[in-house]
Amino acid sequence: MDSELAVLAASGATTLVSLMVTDSWTPARELIKRFLTRTDADPDTFDDLQDARTRLLAADATERERTAHEISQRYGDRLRRLAEAGNGSDEALPALLTSLLQLSASAADSRRTVDNRISGGVQHGPVVQSGSVTGLTFHVDRQ
Repeated sequence: MDSELAVLAASGATTLVSLMVTDSWTPARELIKRFLTRTDADPDTFDDLQDARTRLLAADATERERTAHEISQRYGDRLRRLAEAGNGSDEALPALLTSLLQLSASAADSRRTVDNRISGGVQHGPVVQSGSVTGLTFHVDRQ
């Protein structure tokens, strides 16, 4: 059972870290918060999780992989220890992992590439199709 918990904890931590850099972080954070509350975890664990996310987002491209691995290892160990300690967390961990994986799948679906093409007619300037555009400036040559 220990090896199964270790695999679940590692998978949960890896998924959690991948969600830290997506728009799905807010619901993922709430799932983790509920899990930590149910398992009587140290209250500082949740604050530390926020700090870890901030560190991950601030890391440059060369540091990001190392930082993500480090955070994943740390939270994998924490999740495993919480599950081994009991408090019903050994049953809650698979449910947490399932929920995190569902969030991860929906985050991946939302990152699809959109490729719009305009055919026919004449456009005398830029064409922008978007849900939201901010800070956009067009420089148009007047002939």
